[in-house]
Amino acid sequence: MTEATWGTDAKTPEIDWRMSAALEDVPRGGGDVAEVTSLEGAVRAWIALDPQHRVAATLTPERAVQIDGVSHASFFGEGIAALGELLPPRTIDS
Repeated sequence: MTEATWGTDAKTPEIDWRMSAALEDVPRGGGDVAEVTSLEGAVRAWIALDPQHRVAATLTPERAVQIDGVSHASFFGEGIAALGELLPPRTIDS
């Protein structure tokens, strides 16, 4: 019998930053059109928003993301900011 161990990696497994995600409730060109991009791109776009638009934004990834043992199907405000703290370093082509 194999014994399972639960460390911090089990609470926050590696995030697939390339999965699709929609950044919604952000005005674009006179309307609220969802931006569909990678999860990384959506979080970086949210970081670039002014504070009033950050508050209203909703980020919905293709699949739920687990952080600190909790599965999240969508993120708002501070939840998106928490994802921002977990972002990988930028690469030259991103």
